[in-house]
Amino acid sequence: MIFGFTEEQIADFFLTYGVGAFILLMLFIIGQLAWQSKAGKFGTMIMFIGLGLGILGFVAKMVLQALLQP
Repeated sequence: MIFGFTEEQIADFFLTYGVGAFILLMLFIIGQLAWQSKAGKFGTMIMFIGLGLGILGFVAKMVLQALLQP
């Protein structure tokens, strides 16, 4: 136990909120890359779609876990 939390509780917290914070950071980074490279509307859309598919997979995993737990 660390600070009164089990390893499972700590891992669950960081897999949920830590990865969520990382996704927000990646959104900012992709926006900066699109702006600095002057990608245009189409290029920016493609960059965000690529990231969006990863985010969709993460959210789908969380939903499936919630549905399948007893």
